[in-house]
Amino acid sequence: MGKIGIIGAGSVGATIAYAALIRGVAREISLFDIARTKVDAEVLDLNHGLLFAPQAKVDGGDDVEVLRGADVVVMTAGAKQKPGQTRMDLAEANTQICKKILPEVMRVAPDALLLMVTNPVDVVTEVALKLTKLPWQRVVGSGTVLDSSRFRYLVAKHCNVAVQNVHAYIAGEHGDSEIPLWASATIGSIPLSQWSVEEHGRLTSADKEGIVKNVKEAAYQVIQGKGATNYAVGLAVCNILEAILFDERRVLPVSGLLRGFRGMEDVCLSLPRIVGRGGIEAPLPIPMTVDEESGLRESAERIRAVVRGLGY
Repeated sequence: MGKIGIIGAGSVGATIAYAALIRGVAREISLFDIARTKVDAEVLDLNHGLLFAPQAKVDGGDDVEVLRGADVVVMTAGAKQKPGQTRMDLAEANTQICKKILPEVMRVAPDALLLMVTNPVDVVTEVALKLTKLPWQRVVGSGTVLDSSRFRYLVAKHCNVAVQNVHAYIAGEHGDSEIPLWASATIGSIPLSQWSVEEHGRLTSADKEGIVKNVKEAAYQVIQGKGATNYAVGLAVCNILEAILFDERRVLPVSGLLRGFRGMEDVCLSLPRIVGRGGIEAPLPIPMTVDEESGLRESAERIRAVVRGLGY
């Protein structure tokens, strides 16, 4: 186990710290936020629960030095998505925050792997890669890990099976242009296109459309009701942290740089990749229909246009 540094003690950063603490992911968790009163309160609250969690040290402050020596630095700081906003609406403001913070992070934790969670995550992942000049394997976006979890949950609910037995991914942008990879989806090794089990239903075209619509609108529904998404994203990021720190070589749909995948280059988006202590590997050669590949290319162009518009 190693040290996790978390930038941002808001609802997402604090929930990631809480999830990592109760799951025993790291020996040390350090929170950094410019709002000293807020970060001190979060650290105190977490420390009060140490008796009930695996042994760990939790600290924090408003000085970037608290991140020194971190094995993984998780970036959550940024403007919050408000009701009616898309993730892409946050691009300019959150890119500026990355530009200010990341050079300081590299000064105190030069060997850290960067895990970007701030939205729009694909854009800030590419910006982080260019700002830090780290190897592409060591700059990872949380990507569509949460979207894929929502996707699997809805398929499992419709087919009345355990979510753990559904294997399906959302790819592309973590946002409105994301793509469901139906062609490779399975339940218990049975292709979803062939799934027809008595009392467990089957998926019609209308069912699939409804599921994808629900996945894309999920964050908006939560934000409308409670102001922020935090529990599911906290667990999703914790899942990525476990894969990295425990060197699990787990397949996760994280965001990272494409280098010749189906002819696509120099853009960060989500595809299933093997994730371990060294970071991410190249995307797996997952089967896709012509429409899925076309949708992925459109998603890539959307991300690329925003990144170029920001001057990167």
